[in-house]
Amino acid sequence: MRSPEPSEAPAPGVPARARALGGQAPSSLAELTTLRIGGPLGHYLEASTEEELIEAVRRADASGTPLLVVGGGSNIVASDAGFDGLVLRDGREEVRVVSESACGGVEITATGGVAWDDLVSRAVASDWAGFAPLSGIPGSVGAAPVQNIGAYGAEVAELLASVRAWDRLTGRIVHLPLADLRLSYRDSAIKRSLTDAATGGGRIWGPTGRWVVLAVGFHVRLASLAAPIAYSQLASALGTELGARVPAVDVRQAVLGLRRSKGMVLDDTDHDTWSAGSFFTNPILTAEQAAGLPDDAPRFPVADHSRPTDTVLGAPVIEGMVKTSAAWLIDHAGFPKGFALPGAPRASLSTKHVLALTNRGGASAADLVALRDAVVDGVRERYGVTLVPEPVHVGW
Repeated sequence: MRSPEPSEAPAPGVPARARALGGQAPSSLAELTTLRIGGPLGHYLEASTEEELIEAVRRADASGTPLLVVGGGSNIVASDAGFDGLVLRDGREEVRVVSESACGGVEITATGGVAWDDLVSRAVASDWAGFAPLSGIPGSVGAAPVQNIGAYGAEVAELLASVRAWDRLTGRIVHLPLADLRLSYRDSAIKRSLTDAATGGGRIWGPTGRWVVLAVGFHVRLASLAAPIAYSQLASALGTELGARVPAVDVRQAVLGLRRSKGMVLDDTDHDTWSAGSFFTNPILTAEQAAGLPDDAPRFPVADHSRPTDTVLGAPVIEGMVKTSAAWLIDHAGFPKGFALPGAPRASLSTKHVLALTNRGGASAADLVALRDAVVDGVRERYGVTLVPEPVHVGW
């Protein structure tokens, strides 16, 4: 996707959802989240400069005002009570090539407000390697390292060099190298600071963590071919074999096709996309725990994508750990596609993919949480595995 011309630039101070609704600033979190659920917000601000963003965070913290930094709103379950604090969005959409050479690869910096898939589209068109399997993921660049987003055998951990962030504890800008981010499966030190006082420097910071992402640095190879295909479903969609290397542009199109088939590419007319994407992370089990699952339950090696990746063998495997499929557990525990609780049809599992909880129109947060709890309880009762929600819960 080409960068917007000046005439195409977003209207300052107004988020994408609000612009689509007539240019009014949002009054509820439902207007800022892909689930379209959530009650009123206290105050909304969209920052157009780094200085404005930092000053807003500083003022909120100094006054004891709760802070919620939002990007695309694709990973938030907001309560019906709303959020009585400052909702802050990074309105900067800047991508800068720091250096580029055939030997050294390319170093890129993107501000937190850049739409993730816009960056992926530009990366694929520019032969910046490694981005293609992460196509179609909603949300912003600023959220990518927080969640360590991933799909189809790839994680953003493989692309990251560092994060420029505002440290709310020390009141200064810091540069967090890859090692300090402590990335793991859908997790990071930034995310853990929401709920873990040790990581947060002695306090809990949720719903926005100790570090507010200002910009993300990437360092990748220059290559028109994607990394070896590491996901069987993607290999099948491409008509090739696991381990094959194909043009990154083909990988991007195949991934977008797969995501659309699962209702994982945003579409205002499709209620299956009124969701927070994959609602539960795939459980990581010990080998002993995995042995207690049925023989036909999926079992995958657990890869450490934060360590250097061999271009042939892929990311190193963590011995003694097994990943299973949350979708398989949900389906086999008696929750098929489209499942809804009796008398509560406004919230249901997607009709395309059991891993997504969706708003069928007019659903409340209470409707969605009741469905969430039913699924978690059912899987735990059937298989002894407790599913962990991936989205951040705000206002609960």
